[in-house]
Amino acid sequence: MAIISTKSKKDLYLHVAILVTLFLVLFFGFFFVYLPWSTHHGETIKVPNLKGMSMDKMEESVDENNLEFEIADCTFVADKPPLTILSQYPLPNSLVKSGRKIYITINSETPPTISMPNLIGLSVRSAEQQLIIAGLKKGVVHQVNDPRLKEVIDMQALGRKITAGSSIPKGTEVDLYIGNGTSDSEIELPDLIGKPLDEVTIILAGMNLKLGHVTYEANSDLEAGTVFKQTCSTCDGTSIHPGDTIDVWVVGDGNNE
Repeated sequence: MAIISTKSKKDLYLHVAILVTLFLVLFFGFFFVYLPWSTHHGETIKVPNLKGMSMDKMEESVDENNLEFEIADCTFVADKPPLTILSQYPLPNSLVKSGRKIYITINSETPPTISMPNLIGLSVRSAEQQLIIAGLKKGVVHQVNDPRLKEVIDMQALGRKITAGSSIPKGTEVDLYIGNGTSDSEIELPDLIGKPLDEVTIILAGMNLKLGHVTYEANSDLEAGTVFKQTCSTCDGTSIHPGDTIDVWVVGDGNNE
């Protein structure tokens, strides 16, 4: 190793300055030239939007942008195709370095099964709310002859009747069957002529029938408030179905109700 000899203080200062200069050149060269070059400093890639892509398309996009990916989670969304990208991080249009790993969530190919909630006796609106909470969908609403007006009396999914507590795939559409207030059974048509309107109301309620339109007209043969005529558009002769409606004509002008 060569020994630098100094003959004066001036030579010493010169040698020190040379050493300091060399150190500074190496220091700045390492941090501002070598490191940026080796780590691609300043080179950024805009993250593509992967949401909604299939796995194949996602892999192609990631490769084209010199990025990597990792499946962080797998969940199920009924209205999304299986094995499509649901979310990603970093978000689309974020600036990252080459080789950055993108974490993705994909839609499961197989929906999980859940327990069918009990909808019997609920209104359509309440039943739909319960279906949403359970992760199911309301399908077609069918009206059937049943005195339980607008109440759910049956449920069907996947082409078969389903009962509360049965296992059903999440996201399945459930058809609802509700009563239309009528029944397949027949009862004798009541005779309401000559009876007071308040008594008629009690009779109809007891027979599971409905009071329809009430028309008030003058009639000198009967007392005010008395029914003197009745009609039923759904009646068949002398029989009627539970839940059917009877229209009546009442003596008076309506002020005596």
